[in-house]
Amino acid sequence: MPQFQYQVRGQGGAVTAGRIDATSLSEAASMVRGQGGYLLDIAEAGQGAQSLLQKITSFSINFGPGLKDVYAFTNQLAVMIKAGINVRDAIGDIADQIDNPKFKSVVVQLREDLEGGKPFSEALARHPKVFSPLYVNMVKASEMSGSFGHMLERISNYLHQQIETRSMIRGAMVYPIIIAVMAISTTIFLLTFVLPKFTTLFAGKEALLPTPTKILLAASFFLRVYWYIVIGIVISAGGGFYYFIQTPYGRVWWDLTKLKIPIMKKVFSSLYITRGLQTMGEMVNAGVPMLDTLEITGEVSGNVLYQRMWERVYNSVKGGKKIAAPLAQHSLLPGNVVRMISAGEESGKLAEVLTDVADFYAQELKNTIKAVTAMIEPLMIVLMGFVVGFIAMSIILPIFKLSQLVK
Repeated sequence: MPQFQYQVRGQGGAVTAGRIDATSLSEAASMVRGQGGYLLDIAEAGQGAQSLLQKITSFSINFGPGLKDVYAFTNQLAVMIKAGINVRDAIGDIADQIDNPKFKSVVVQLREDLEGGKPFSEALARHPKVFSPLYVNMVKASEMSGSFGHMLERISNYLHQQIETRSMIRGAMVYPIIIAVMAISTTIFLLTFVLPKFTTLFAGKEALLPTPTKILLAASFFLRVYWYIVIGIVISAGGGFYYFIQTPYGRVWWDLTKLKIPIMKKVFSSLYITRGLQTMGEMVNAGVPMLDTLEITGEVSGNVLYQRMWERVYNSVKGGKKIAAPLAQHSLLPGNVVRMISAGEESGKLAEVLTDVADFYAQELKNTIKAVTAMIEPLMIVLMGFVVGFIAMSIILPIFKLSQLVK
């Protein structure tokens, strides 16, 4: 008889683990629930099941419901549904374990809507800021096809891929940001604390100083005396830029700029292609209607230019044309990708082609991020060395010059 390992949370909050013999996963789950407590995770022994509680606590706590909260909820719900637990009971158990108060209120509302007789997809659609249209439509498709548990697992895998992609992008930016902060901090320290100590030495000899030294002395004076103006300019510039990119024109300009930045453009293009094709592939595999798939793909693309491209494809398909025809008119997707999509349409294997291409670009994105990070690190170090070296030489050169005049 198969043996299953499980973890449960007791009424007091303590988590315990154990093993149980049963003929099936559903029977094992029922037996464990009959012992009391909330079932956290259950799997056949030897399959390396990971505690869902550990998955939940491994994510950082958000002030509001975030992608990681939704992923943890979906992952846990998928396991419990596959174990044969009723969806209302499963959501009720999950709600009792959630620490994020805002997300907990959302899950509690889901349970109440289910108890009121609403379909799960309709209950999810009432929280568009938490559950995306992709999530809702995939659940809706599973309700019609009867593959709810399997679909939740697919959604969970998709969310996990999105989280990994975000983590890679953020991780690639951490080191350059640290170097940039260090360079700015070092420059401010040298200008406000080190350089002023040489002003008395240079006093009365300003005409003999080289131009770089004069510029640094002026910058040091302005920074020390009018520091509040500098802070105001920085805050105003940052706020103005943020406001500008929120406008329709600014958003287009910024999204276009991201695709033209010499080092980062390949990262951004790979990211948008991966995100769009992964979304499209998952929804086609789930049986979501093509027009809904194209509309949602445009919404989650993350770039206005790609969104407009998918909107044109949507209008073209709505008019009776195939997907590849309008895509071939744009340069945002490589020609080989368009040709593969066309071949998938002709062979009736579009879902498989989209999945394969998305997987390829996901790996391409990882490789690109590694390559870009490897290039950025030495560039930032050289930049920091240049700034510090420029300030040091601007101080040392006039000292040498003055010492020669004294001789």
